[in-house]
Amino acid sequence: MLSGCAAAPDEDADSGDQALDFVPCIVSDFGGFDDQSFNQSSYEGITAAADELGVEFNEAESQSEDQYEGNVTGMVDQGCDFIVTVGFALANATRDAAQANEDVNFALIDSALSNDDFSPLELDNVKPVLYDTAQAAFLAGYLAAGSSESGVVGTFGGQPFPSVTIFMDGFVDGVAYYNDQKGTDVTVLGWDKEAQDGLFTGGFEANQTAKTMAEGLLDQGADVLLPVGGPIFISAGEAIRDRGDSAALIGVDSDLFLTAPDFSDLYLTSILKQMTDAIQEITVSAGNGEFDATPYVGTLENGGTDIAPLHDFESKVDPALLAEVNEIRDLIISGELVVESPSSP
Repeated sequence: MLSGCAAAPDEDADSGDQALDFVPCIVSDFGGFDDQSFNQSSYEGITAAADELGVEFNEAESQSEDQYEGNVTGMVDQGCDFIVTVGFALANATRDAAQANEDVNFALIDSALSNDDFSPLELDNVKPVLYDTAQAAFLAGYLAAGSSESGVVGTFGGQPFPSVTIFMDGFVDGVAYYNDQKGTDVTVLGWDKEAQDGLFTGGFEANQTAKTMAEGLLDQGADVLLPVGGPIFISAGEAIRDRGDSAALIGVDSDLFLTAPDFSDLYLTSILKQMTDAIQEITVSAGNGEFDATPYVGTLENGGTDIAPLHDFESKVDPALLAEVNEIRDLIISGELVVESPSSP
């Protein structure tokens, strides 16, 4: 499960300068580096950083949850100076490795650290990389409610991690805000924010479970679906295709219109986490000896999160609705409209 790249050369052949003595590394969760989602975006970030620094990086792609600890430890054993661990599920493996190896720095995607009793923990060698995606999901929920013809939209997740439910919270609140502003009654299926309870496939694979869950929402009249959990959107897209429905998809993490074009005609928008740029910047800083454990929190204000362009769907959406979404973005950035989730960083 561990694959290492060759060591960087000792000297630059052209300049004769000593090459940077820095080995960055990355460990995926079991979605894998080609998940067209946050693993892939993080991988692209460390790739860009390694190119910028002129070094090579090591990687470990997890195939199952029971490999997280071994893969993180394996990266330490391979001499990594800085390790990106991707996903909430790797939080404990990251914590334990960081405590045992204080000379190695880590960036943990989508989670802060906690002790075994769930009390908060901060370590000088771990930088949490977090995203307040409830803000962008609020915009997507408002857009979905205004675009729905059936008056029913739906969402479901992979597993009930905070990095998943935060999308669902913002989405529900965006729909509720639309109803409040317009006097409508658009219904959200699949997530009860107050109870923090909803539909989950139990994993992050594109499989029959995810497809069946999407079909169930379509059966209940949903014409906009928000699948939250890496590749499970593929199963939702297949469900829409197979039934010949006119339902739309909302992606998460990456702009799926660009990263997963097979369903390009289905995407209303995507809720973005600008992970590639953040990971590149954090990795380059670490390589230059400027690692900082202060958490990074992506927001609408700093551009760390947003919704993607509507691409082919823009012609199908009322320009007035888009103008309202842009106004709401400004209200959130100014603090006049506060979006809250129990999972917000």
